[in-house]
Amino acid sequence: MLSWLSSWRFLLSRRWVLFFLAIILVGWATWWLGEWQFGRLEDRKEQNAVVRANEQRDPIDVAEVLAPGREVAEEDQWRLVTATGEYVRDDTVVVRYRTRNGYPGVEVVVPLVTTSGTTLLVDRGWYGTDNPVIKGAELPAPPAGRVTVTGWVRADGTGSSTEVDDHSTRAIASGPIGRAIDREVYTGFLALKSEDPEPETELAAVELPDLGEGPHFFYGLQWWFFGVLAVGGFGYLAWDERRLGPRGERVGTKRRSGGPFSRRNDQRERSIPPSTGSITPETYDAAGDSTNAATRPNSSGSP
Repeated sequence: MLSWLSSWRFLLSRRWVLFFLAIILVGWATWWLGEWQFGRLEDRKEQNAVVRANEQRDPIDVAEVLAPGREVAEEDQWRLVTATGEYVRDDTVVVRYRTRNGYPGVEVVVPLVTTSGTTLLVDRGWYGTDNPVIKGAELPAPPAGRVTVTGWVRADGTGSSTEVDDHSTRAIASGPIGRAIDREVYTGFLALKSEDPEPETELAAVELPDLGEGPHFFYGLQWWFFGVLAVGGFGYLAWDERRLGPRGERVGTKRRSGGPFSRRNDQRERSIPPSTGSITPETYDAAGDSTNAATRPNSSGSP
């Protein structure tokens, strides 16, 4: 037992202790990242459940869901609502750089002044164009006069991309657009589903949300796999260190001078170089000549 424990004493060295602490840090990080991905998966499932439930509900009046200065509730995202009023085409706001299927275009947001007097921002759809700052007068016109719209409730965008410059923006947010057109607006906006009466020229329909669960489950498993791999790698390296010993020698192998594991006796006979000593040339006493060619006279008689 003591010999077994002594073979693992190297784990108490500074190098292995630091290695072990690093593995603990890596393991904790991969566990946290995996939990984060699974948390995002649960959030995605909850959002999809809300969208599916709202898709099955009958449309209600916009005033029951939206109000100026009141944030859109999470459970009201993608709720179908209706509103009646008149479009203000001159206050059209273009949402630039909206690409679909590789083609450039813009989203067209037109304010609808409802019968209550409050303005509702309506995303009427997508229009393909190479000009990201196209003006509202150049876009297909909305229905004139009194119109009833049906669409999905959307929450405002956030960040610097919501800034409005000359009726152009990167993301839809009711606050900046309301200030730009100088109107009181509902917080949030409407993604158009239908209009009554219908326009002469329709825009491409608003894209509906993807109700898939995304790659979060596999990303979570991937991070946990990395953690298991790190722990397993530490265990293998520790076992290999114990097996070979501190000097790279197999544990249990005894080193003996001149033994089978001695470096001096490990060479084969054929690897020993031949002797470099000189050999006395053979002579023939009877003739008085040497067989060494260098001492024989040549045909001219000189050595």
